[in-house]
Amino acid sequence: MRLLVVGASGFLGREVCRQGIAGGRAVVGTVHTGSVGVPGVLVRRLDVTDRSAVRELFVAVRPDAVVATPYRYDDWAVTADGAAHVAYAAAEVGARLVHLSSDALHAGRPTPYSDDEPPTPVFPYGAAKAAAETAVRALDPGAALVRTSLIVGEGSKQIQLCRDALAGRVALFTDELRCPVDVADLAAAVLELVDNGYAGPLNVAGPDAVSRAELGVLVARRDGLDPAGLRTTTGAACGQRRPTDVRLDSTRAAGLLRTRLRGVAELLA
Repeated sequence: MRLLVVGASGFLGREVCRQGIAGGRAVVGTVHTGSVGVPGVLVRRLDVTDRSAVRELFVAVRPDAVVATPYRYDDWAVTADGAAHVAYAAAEVGARLVHLSSDALHAGRPTPYSDDEPPTPVFPYGAAKAAAETAVRALDPGAALVRTSLIVGEGSKQIQLCRDALAGRVALFTDELRCPVDVADLAAAVLELVDNGYAGPLNVAGPDAVSRAELGVLVARRDGLDPAGLRTTTGAACGQRRPTDVRLDSTRAAGLLRTRLRGVAELLA
């Protein structure tokens, strides 16, 4: 199988490439800037906002499957339009598509979200991820849409934010609950979905719901640091409107996939 990883220089994209190569797949990885750093990956430059360039690359590579991970937090053209361009091109060449979505498209509430619930975004990034899903489902109904949460692991921006908060450089929200997932677990789940033909939204996140501040405490304890110095705040205090309690119910994924999605308490023990 020839696997095309769009956004291969990102934290998740790089891990998908690494596991893909280890599993004997021929992997082509696209980057806008930077590098992949995974031996065996054929790297191609790509601007996902350029529809013609996306189509040309897909026609040249002729992938059997595509894992689409690119996003830019404050850039609608990359997150929403780019996803549409990738979905169109994947459908055109007949490639299996696994699109990475996010819990950011939900508004937050006291009860967990199931796989098929419609988006209820409350801030621009969530709206862009919701628009991306809509485009992907319209252009490629057979695509899998992986709704995930905070991606953790050594080298992740989430772990670095925790360390920055412990050093007093930033503050972590106490009023935002998420279900962190390990990058290796998520990549393994994504590669399973490449092969199994599942279509539509699927929650793929860890079983533990923690606030960003609680995640910081876990990182401190794992690293042998004093959590008393952790800087915290709330979204309200910062004048931001962001999703608060967003817990993904990943029961369906647990029954569908062989990959065990470990909880953050286990990951940071």
